[in-house]
Amino acid sequence: MCVMEWSLERMREWVAGGMQSVRECECGAVGTALCLALLFIWYCYRMGCEQSATSLHGGYTHEPRGSALQTGGLAPDLSSRSAASKLCQVGGVAGGGGRAGGEELNGFAYCQSADRFSQPGEGLNRRLYHSLQEYAKRYTWAGMGRVHKGVRGQGRSPPRGRPSIQKAEVFFLPDLPSAPFFSREAQKHDVELLERSVAALLAEFECVYRSPPARNSSPLPPGWKANGTPRGRWWTFYLVNQGTPMALNARRCPRAWRVLGQLRTFIANNVFGNACFSVLGPGATIAEHYGPTNVRLRCHLGLKVPSNCELVVGGEPQCWSEGSCLLFDDSFLHTAFHDGSSEDGPRVVFMVDLWHPNVAAAERQALDYIFSPGR
Repeated sequence: MCVMEWSLERMREWVAGGMQSVRECECGAVGTALCLALLFIWYCYRMGCEQSATSLHGGYTHEPRGSALQTGGLAPDLSSRSAASKLCQVGGVAGGGGRAGGEELNGFAYCQSADRFSQPGEGLNRRLYHSLQEYAKRYTWAGMGRVHKGVRGQGRSPPRGRPSIQKAEVFFLPDLPSAPFFSREAQKHDVELLERSVAALLAEFECVYRSPPARNSSPLPPGWKANGTPRGRWWTFYLVNQGTPMALNARRCPRAWRVLGQLRTFIANNVFGNACFSVLGPGATIAEHYGPTNVRLRCHLGLKVPSNCELVVGGEPQCWSEGSCLLFDDSFLHTAFHDGSSEDGPRVVFMVDLWHPNVAAAERQALDYIFSPGR
């Protein structure tokens, strides 16, 4: 009997000791969890201070001095980017065959010029290379092989006298599969999303296109810009111009802006990204030219497509189709024309720039950093 009492007493002591140990472990676990949470909050704060995510999806963008840019995502409140937008909405540099009168010109010709990024004949663009080194030191060199090769080759002039069907004017990423036109499967999700949105996009186009002129001396409605053409008229209404949202225009097209935010591969964070309504009048021709880079695919969603309209890329002709997307690499020599009559009306497309499907995620991040609008 005494042995049984002694055994039960010892058992009670063991149980009590075990429960005390459990309590001590729980306190230690809670303390550890709190410390980890505080460290995570501190890390997020530091990263938020270092990066200025002023683009549609957040990314490696930098605020230009004196701007009023603030951090934000897709930015339902577009006022945070009004200062930068004003810079893009106050005309630009005329292309060949500029307009007389009071028509404002957008930055189309300016976008095509490599002078914006580098000095002509410069064998090694030090500024771009410095930006790449800065990115790699802050993040990583992993996956930067092609970007490094492209940056070091930036500014080297091709052999004179040899015509080239493809020539990126600003930045060429080596070893990237290329073709004048791409299948819709290359960016299937975004193509299908755009095509499902065609009715909403057409309705908003009609709204901004039918607005009265901005002023008496200009035939252009508010927000529209004229591009230089050899003949005819080519107007554009930008929602995003060279990576910078056009705040006033975006407010007038909330559904189109929402569609841009839902695209997975829209180039939202660097100067190679654009989104606009593009109108080509009857009898108009866009002069042959090269785009700035091969890292993007330009997507045209047909909204209004009369007969006798054609897009020629790398010598290959294609026709737009209402409600369908056409994907092409605009680093190939390309032109477009509308040979219809005035009764046919204008050709209208919604244009967006998407990432080339073979540009890796790490390369996209580096290019967003190097070519961010504020750099």
